[in-house]
Amino acid sequence: MQTILLDEISFEVDLEALYRRLRMQPDSPFTEDVRRIALEGQALARPKAVYALAAVGAKGDGKVQVENVTFESRVMVVNLEQAYRVFPYVATCGTELEQWANSKADLLERFWAEAVQEQALAAARRALDADVQERFRPGKVSRMSPGSLEDWPLQQQAPLFALLGDVEGAVGVRLTESFLMLPAKSVSGILFPTEDSYENCMLCPREECPGRRAPFNEKMLERYGLGDSS
Repeated sequence: MQTILLDEISFEVDLEALYRRLRMQPDSPFTEDVRRIALEGQALARPKAVYALAAVGAKGDGKVQVENVTFESRVMVVNLEQAYRVFPYVATCGTELEQWANSKADLLERFWAEAVQEQALAAARRALDADVQERFRPGKVSRMSPGSLEDWPLQQQAPLFALLGDVEGAVGVRLTESFLMLPAKSVSGILFPTEDSYENCMLCPREECPGRRAPFNEKMLERYGLGDSS
């Protein structure tokens, strides 16, 4: 299995986007303080990503074989029905920014620093997506992430990390006993080629979700064999 490490990702803070994220007006007395924090974080940031080109094997009975690892998910079985290769990945803002943000004793400064971490993570995700397209030309892709759906719970982080090998050694991301990632501003999942648009959000009825990327589609529950959404 071919594994690719991206550890030289360029990053520049988007100050205007940062102000919007913090709901800060141009005449705010904190504008210069936020700019100072942003530039401080930018100088330290080392966003990273690791991913692999992995072969899809047997599928059925709610399980999918990817290389030598078995994932349990009915949704994945359907999504990978026509796929013969996938791209498992982990992307992160980097341990450097995590340590920097955690060193902030002032809670407001730590909040600002976490917003900088979010931008660094977004840069890592963009670099990941771009590299996959440049190297492997998969065309249109969608993604699944452990913990986004009851059908693919957070515990499935374990086989995902096992598939990628020494993730902590590569990009500094480790799993806690409860399968959360540290640094917290990290994401994991599987990119897969698809002709149809897919987001985990389409199968999630939770209304109040700040991270929602697509509306809930009740009709899709039948396609994925998930039954009554209630």
